[in-house]
Amino acid sequence: MSIMTWTYIIVGASFALYLSIAWMSRVKDTKGFYVAGGNVPALANGMATGADWMSAASFISMSGIISFMGYAGCMYLMGWTGGYVLLALLLAPYLRKFGKFTVPDFVGDRYYSKAARTVALICAIFVSLTYVAGQMRGVGIVFSRFLEVDVNTGVYIGMAIVFFYAALGGMKGITWTQVAQYGVLIFAFLVPAVAISLKITGNPIPQLGLGGSIVEGKDAGQFLLTALDRIGTDLGFAAYTTGFTGPGAKPMLDVLAITMCLMVGTAGLPHVIVRFYTVPSVRAARISAFYALLFISILYTTAPAVAAFARYNMVDSLNGVAYKSAPSWFTNWQKTGLIAWIDKNGDGIINYSYGPAFTGKLAFTGQDGQYGQPLIKNEPTTNKNELYVDNDIMVLANPEIANLPAWVVALVAAGGLAAALSTASGLLLVISSSVSHDLYFRMINPQASEKTQLLLGRIMIGVAVCVAGYFGVNPPGFVAQVVALAFGLASSSFFPIIVLGIFWKRTSREGAIAGMIAGMGFTLLYIIQTKFMGVAPWFLGISPEGIGTVGMVINFIATVAVTMMTPPPPAHIQDLVENVRIPRGAGQAAAAH
Repeated sequence: MSIMTWTYIIVGASFALYLSIAWMSRVKDTKGFYVAGGNVPALANGMATGADWMSAASFISMSGIISFMGYAGCMYLMGWTGGYVLLALLLAPYLRKFGKFTVPDFVGDRYYSKAARTVALICAIFVSLTYVAGQMRGVGIVFSRFLEVDVNTGVYIGMAIVFFYAALGGMKGITWTQVAQYGVLIFAFLVPAVAISLKITGNPIPQLGLGGSIVEGKDAGQFLLTALDRIGTDLGFAAYTTGFTGPGAKPMLDVLAITMCLMVGTAGLPHVIVRFYTVPSVRAARISAFYALLFISILYTTAPAVAAFARYNMVDSLNGVAYKSAPSWFTNWQKTGLIAWIDKNGDGIINYSYGPAFTGKLAFTGQDGQYGQPLIKNEPTTNKNELYVDNDIMVLANPEIANLPAWVVALVAAGGLAAALSTASGLLLVISSSVSHDLYFRMINPQASEKTQLLLGRIMIGVAVCVAGYFGVNPPGFVAQVVALAFGLASSSFFPIIVLGIFWKRTSREGAIAGMIAGMGFTLLYIIQTKFMGVAPWFLGISPEGIGTVGMVINFIATVAVTMMTPPPPAHIQDLVENVRIPRGAGQAAAAH
């Protein structure tokens, strides 16, 4: 059977599973809608957290970044993994002890202020909308290739699917759907990784294959990484295993800033934090955090190997090959506009060399990939590169490049969709609960019935889906870039306020409000300037993906400075903070308040 037939079968079966779970888990009360009733088993919550956490950026884009950047691309790997450890060990148990539904709930009660709650609510919506836009983009990319539809059409299909099961089942439906999605995405990631590792290095364990030797072909006997270093330098790139020197290498300061931003941004992501409210106790929160880290590590330790395999196979199959003899996977992906060849010297040969090779959207203008001009502003006339590749296709195209069976290709498509949709649903629920619970119920109409809250929550999911779909169609970058911007906003707004709120009872509401506004404001302004207004990165050369680290420092400084100039919190708030840190059981601290 063809790839498309297998895709319809496997993706269709997975969608039927997700929608069936959502229907069986539909809810009629707010506790089920917001926190799945608070009784999800730790193991299931760990799997759901893993799926919620491993978005399209992790499944689709992270390996693509490492594949093109080499060593420095691991900043995403290190930042996201380290960030989850930080969240699980430093913050999650205390937030669960507090016993509230959302991050704005925590901020509003801890800082005894509707204004603080409002600022946190705005921050949560900004972070979640930015993040979910990346997921919609990932959905569009998968559909565009494997169902042979336009990228934008793929985004619209994803919008409809995720709206159905997020609005119907709330957090309860999302949780059990994410358990299934974790199984799909991890199986889809590992099967081709194992097969390609065995094919290239003779070792079925990808993590070991990464450090192994190539078993056949012109590079037989060489270590895989040694071959990648040689291939990269021969083409004019920096060596694959070199971090911060050579053509196109990122400055070390920027890499450190991005890594730190991703790490602390993780600890401030509202859709991950809320997962620790769905378990019945603080102990269960700790156990589910352990399970989630275990499940996440399976993919994250495999990703560098997948990146290396994809890079080696792509260059080997394309560079120096006549376009007329190009492999079928290349011509298939050309139809999506996410990979293209432009014959600059008229020799009919695909020449891949150092130069702008990625655009963030479509790789070319014109009717097909062989003609037109690359969509790169101010491209140097000396640039001889003829191959334009979107990072986000590397994992999805990897099975085709390696000539794996059609069902494996379709399985990867299902895994990419599972990763994108699982995270998108969690983010949409955060947006919904921020408006329906934190704004409407807690601030506008405390007497609202559960029916009214649920209706408003579902309406807000629909609004959020539409906004996310717009940015999925018109993204400011590739998937991981868009997601990195969300982490920057989270690190500059929530992380300092949550940490200080738990560990420094002197922190005042005035300090928290000032810190969130200063940190988020600076980060958002910098991102708008550098992403949308054409301004070059002006703060020590730090890219917009890493500027959240600076915003976090500004937040800390502003919060501490204003706190020291304002009265301390009331005694009952200080007692509340003390109670949160004493192991008396879930929800007791909030009850004492």
